[in-house]
Amino acid sequence: MTAAAATSAATTAAPPSAADRSPPIDELKRRARVAGLLYLALALTAPLGLVVVPSKLFVHGDAAATAERIRAGEGLLRLGIASELVHQVVCIFLVLALERLFCHVHRGLARQVVILGAYVSVPIVYVNVLNEVAAIALATGAPYLAPFDGAQRDALAYLFVRLHGEGIQVASVFWGLWLFPLGLLLLRSALRGGRPVGALLLVAGVSYCVTSFTSLVVPAWDDAAVTYLGPLNIAELSVVVWLLVWGWTRRGSGRAVVH
Repeated sequence: MTAAAATSAATTAAPPSAADRSPPIDELKRRARVAGLLYLALALTAPLGLVVVPSKLFVHGDAAATAERIRAGEGLLRLGIASELVHQVVCIFLVLALERLFCHVHRGLARQVVILGAYVSVPIVYVNVLNEVAAIALATGAPYLAPFDGAQRDALAYLFVRLHGEGIQVASVFWGLWLFPLGLLLLRSALRGGRPVGALLLVAGVSYCVTSFTSLVVPAWDDAAVTYLGPLNIAELSVVVWLLVWGWTRRGSGRAVVH
């Protein structure tokens, strides 16, 4: 046997590494439960800062009314800030849990989940929170802002609230992009019920990306995109349900993933 043939035979005969081997089904289910609980925590905490608080305080086109609402509801806005900070920490642990669950399906895709789902989007959200902090300072009239009169401060507070909204749209691009590798991982897996959920995640990913892109780049199409594609974002919730249901079903309801 030649040296090349011997090397080839040794490579062929070598057992897969620990990272490449599919874990026992009970371990996969445990990992799915952890990821499902984290995803549920994210789904419960995110709307407060991203939807509820802005809808209560932001008055479109009216800087004075928006600033007045911020002054009257400063505590609510700070609660929204806390929500954003907390749910992004949850997001970090979520993508790590998903990477651990699916790394043996395709390590490259699992790494993309972590990069797009946390490494890029989380810093954007954290920096974006500063816009809300600035809006509070301007609306409440911090002493160092004395050179600005009330109307100017109100206008600037409104501007920073608008910038916060635009920052969320930037982050939403990556909230859509990370669903593509996650959806592909589910499509490649052999876990029961995972493939339809993977397809739904691809639909949600397209919705997030298109609506965010149009809001930032083609605002004239924003209303149409939100009307026709925005509702598809809810397809992302299918993976929360799947992780929790599959993770808690009895052994034998699914089989290990394949490469």
